[in-house]
Amino acid sequence: MEKIIQIKIDELIFDCRTEGNEENTMVILLHGWPETSHMWKKLMSSLAGKGYYCVAPNMRGYSENACPKGKKHYTLDKLAKDVIDISKFLNKPKFHLVGHDWGALIGWKLVHDHQDKILSWTGISVPHPQAFGKAIMTNEEQTKMSQYIKNFQLPYLPEKQLRKDDFKILRKLWKNCEPAEIEDYLKVFSNPNQLTASLNYYRSNYKLLKQAAKGQILGDINVPTLFIWGNKDIAVGSHSVNEGHGFMKKDYEFIELDSGHWLIQTAYTELEKAISKHIVRNKLG
Repeated sequence: MEKIIQIKIDELIFDCRTEGNEENTMVILLHGWPETSHMWKKLMSSLAGKGYYCVAPNMRGYSENACPKGKKHYTLDKLAKDVIDISKFLNKPKFHLVGHDWGALIGWKLVHDHQDKILSWTGISVPHPQAFGKAIMTNEEQTKMSQYIKNFQLPYLPEKQLRKDDFKILRKLWKNCEPAEIEDYLKVFSNPNQLTASLNYYRSNYKLLKQAAKGQILGDINVPTLFIWGNKDIAVGSHSVNEGHGFMKKDYEFIELDSGHWLIQTAYTELEKAISKHIVRNKLG
């Protein structure tokens, strides 16, 4: 049965959705923008039924009491450290990791810096940051696709546009979501501090991503990896996906789906099957 617990790390309190027996091997699931841990509910139930303890935090900024003001608090380093701190709090030094969108970017950082702690890694939609960041700057298709990231660098205006007409822009992105899911998302994005915090992920890390065009921001991945991407993704083109394959130095599987960016909603069956298989195959690391 699902349980929401609060985990205090220093001054921040994270709301974490959990399911399964706490004694079992842990799977941490990281959501992206503009979603919350609610996106993982169905997958968590499935994995819990297979004998795993699932933990999906509302990430920094998305948890109301883990929402510091100022973009300096949302660097990739800090976002990755939150996940390690959560695993320490739960006394689970090793775990499986799944991440979508910003959760994927944070996940790549985690598996690169803490390979000894990750039993398996599943990245969804967003490829290796070195490939993705470089493509934003050098690949024409990806530059156009990522124009919204550039737009998000402006203060105040993006928030105003997102709130317009009862969050019309976000509701379009949520068109495949269940009503209860949308309700949960709106609780976060209706809070002005949390809406700004969610955009601070883009504002705090845009320079880092751009640096990938000039030098290395993240290196090879030495953790068993599954990467899933939809070839109709409106935010991530094939160029960075293909470039990202070259950084995988351990067991690696790539699955291309005939779908878009919101794979947990539009291709759940394929995701559940592939992720379950990958986790079970790497149960001992």
